[in-house]
Amino acid sequence: MSAPGTPEVDATTAAHLVSDGTAILLDVRETGEWAAGHAPGARHVPLGDLDPDTIPDGRPVIAVCRSGRRSATATAHLRAAGLDASNLTGGMTAWARAGLPVRTDDGRDGTVE
Repeated sequence: MSAPGTPEVDATTAAHLVSDGTAILLDVRETGEWAAGHAPGARHVPLGDLDPDTIPDGRPVIAVCRSGRRSATATAHLRAAGLDASNLTGGMTAWARAGLPVRTDDGRDGTVE
């Protein structure tokens, strides 16, 4: 999904990196998609609102969307600004397919839209 040379991380690796605090999971989907379900601990910034200056420095960023296309754009934008960023291969669809949790803001089981 990403442009050649764009770093990618699979869902299982991303989950480990986020759970141990090594990386930030940045969900760039639209608000309705986020509300339907997202990865626990992810930060939400729709792609159209993404400003690299608002992303905390110091930890790698793993960008995610539904399928990996928008997050590839986000990854390229973040890397151009000097941040260590990777794209989550296959997006939230791959995350859910890997059996990883998808939750709503109130902690209920969510869906990937």
